[in-house]
Amino acid sequence: MPANYKIPFKKTSIELHALKKYIFVIQNMEKKVRVRFAPSPTGGLHLGGVRTALFNYLFAKKHNGTFILRVEDTDQTRFVSGAEEYIVSCLAWCGIHPDESPQQGGAYGPYRQSERKPAYRQYAEQLVASGNAYYAFDTPEELDAKRKEIPNFLYGASSRTQMRNSLSLTSDEVETLLAQDIPHVVRIKMPEDEHVSFIDMIRGHVSFDTNLVDDKVLLKADGMPTYHLAVVVDDRAMEISHIFRGEEWLPSAPIHILLWRYLGWEDEMPQWAHLPLILKPDGNGKLSKRDGDRLGFPVYAQNWTDPKSGYLTKGFKELGFVPEAFVNLLAMLGWNDGTDQEIFSLPELIEKFSVERISKAGAKFDFEKAKWYNHEWIKNAEAENLLATVKQELNTKGIVPADDSYTLQVIDLIKDRCNLLTDFVAQGEYFFAAPAAYDLPSVKGKWNAEKATFFTAFDAELTDEMPAAEMEAKFKELAAAHSLKPGELMLPFRIMLVGGKFGPGVFEIAFTLGTQETKNRISLALAAFE
Repeated sequence: MPANYKIPFKKTSIELHALKKYIFVIQNMEKKVRVRFAPSPTGGLHLGGVRTALFNYLFAKKHNGTFILRVEDTDQTRFVSGAEEYIVSCLAWCGIHPDESPQQGGAYGPYRQSERKPAYRQYAEQLVASGNAYYAFDTPEELDAKRKEIPNFLYGASSRTQMRNSLSLTSDEVETLLAQDIPHVVRIKMPEDEHVSFIDMIRGHVSFDTNLVDDKVLLKADGMPTYHLAVVVDDRAMEISHIFRGEEWLPSAPIHILLWRYLGWEDEMPQWAHLPLILKPDGNGKLSKRDGDRLGFPVYAQNWTDPKSGYLTKGFKELGFVPEAFVNLLAMLGWNDGTDQEIFSLPELIEKFSVERISKAGAKFDFEKAKWYNHEWIKNAEAENLLATVKQELNTKGIVPADDSYTLQVIDLIKDRCNLLTDFVAQGEYFFAAPAAYDLPSVKGKWNAEKATFFTAFDAELTDEMPAAEMEAKFKELAAAHSLKPGELMLPFRIMLVGGKFGPGVFEIAFTLGTQETKNRISLALAAFE
């Protein structure tokens, strides 16, 4: 949290603080709700970005509003080909569908900032003319030298007159430089000795000391706006009513608020909500892609291959997450509905979502908990909804199921044993082919001629379409006749059918495989066990 970030309600009651937040939110709900998710097309989509999109979407749909996707591609040096299409694909997978976007269109377009370039310079020039911004002609080399000269150099009130800009140069010098088309930027002129305050829907009253905020660049030398100018101009043009963005943008809030004021739009300014960070599993710092690489879990929604390096960063989708579980777990990172409920569908999230239930504190990411959500969604899913994905997973291992009705039976039998969609192969491939190998060490020490005789007799007793319960009764009856305990025979039987010590009920497996396939596997395994 920045040092100049203050919440002066520490001495008030929690109830009063919450009431003030509630009143302020209700007052601002008179506006037609229009929210936006505005990513930069610079690479893979971090789960924190998807959560920002989700909270915007939930708020819009809860209040019959509009959810907008706006692509903020003004930084052409960081633009990555294919990133915009990737972002659109990620949102579609999650079921987060924009009402307006570059692809969808709308009355407030264009929805790519690079296509709105002519609009930004006029506002930068307006700020210069009003004395709230200025031209800066400093070269990158001059700025680097100043940073080396002054530790923690801040381009602001205390240093701007020492730099080469329209505040330190004469008007004639400035006119000459502009006439010569000397490269320059436009910087905001931050006021001295003031505090910029606002009400955040999540954090309450927030205040910044302007002496601790530098004069940010608004318009770059190439004529493209920086994020600070573009986001304000576009939010106003698109009539954005509420802004949900990550906590890391809090230090930029005073700049944006002043721009709304300086451009004469303060009465139209949206309401702000800065979402809590998603933290590393140990709680120490913001979760990054490096943390995922280091700890062995994804932080991107879908696989992302860097077009320059060819490096693949894995995503939740390809790892085996269902989109409903991914959305569910993201919603619970920093929000709850005040009850013990943890499983929410997207319609339920829309119904129950409220800003008042968003936490100010960062939320630790727990991959084991994430898998739990996925397990719950897989376990409770209709087999038909999993069929296409499961068949695709089986196909990657060279297994091509011939019969969908049989595959659906298998899915229903093993889905509650799967944490990931990819688990369906390991948990169910034996339903489509006899085991290529057996866990013989688990059988060897306890195998004897009496057990072999029992299984030969059991094989002979199996009849076509024998139900699982009837098969189990026959199994136990024969065990008693051979003076053997059923418990000593269950494991060998499972290994005969499966190859290892896993899977659902062994008689359910045998019934699903069918009598003839069960008999074949007993015969093959008896030879292997001997």
